[in-house]
Amino acid sequence: MAADQASQIIQNQLEQVAKVVEQQVDAEIERLDKLDENDLESIRKQRIAQMKKMQEMKANWKQLGHGEYSELAEEKEFFEVGKQSKNAVCHFYRDSAERCKIVDKHLRILAAKHLECRFVKINAEKAPFLAERLKIRVIPTLCLIKDSKTKDYIVGFDDLGGRDDFSTEMMEWRIAQAQVINYSGDLLTPPDQPKKSTKIIGVSKKGKTIRGGDDDDDSSDDDY
Repeated sequence: MAADQASQIIQNQLEQVAKVVEQQVDAEIERLDKLDENDLESIRKQRIAQMKKMQEMKANWKQLGHGEYSELAEEKEFFEVGKQSKNAVCHFYRDSAERCKIVDKHLRILAAKHLECRFVKINAEKAPFLAERLKIRVIPTLCLIKDSKTKDYIVGFDDLGGRDDFSTEMMEWRIAQAQVINYSGDLLTPPDQPKKSTKIIGVSKKGKTIRGGDDDDDSSDDDY
């Protein structure tokens, strides 16, 4: 009996939602029916203007280096990127850190996909002033910049599931948390689901916790 009542309540709610949607659709159809040629021409001109503006923005972005994943040769270029581009992602890397190569792979893909954001990298060992100023302590670290200000950091792989085999979508989702790229997905739900549990198996001589899974992968983020 209770199940029948619950089913009826759900059915009533669905009918109410359907009525609201139907009313909205009818109202929009009625609005469109009332448009005359002048209205349609105005809408067409607005659309063309929007498309033209977007093409100009894309051309300007490409001129600034958007669409590519490039390396900064000097520290001062970091500040130039922040001034020129509204949104930017900077990867602080080190040649000897294997995980930086994983980050490179994903950022190349995202740079081509998100023209609205500039993607760059800089060798932390060649940028001591910048690394100290931004308190870069772990390699790799991503610095997420918006409106010339550092808005967020992605330090190591902890925010990416703590795994080396995270997907490009996972990094895209995490970067989107800082609103430096356009993202249409659910910001509350990470696209990657944990596949294996992680367990603490010991402590190193340096006092670092060593974590292991089923594969006992001993790769870790490096101290800068």
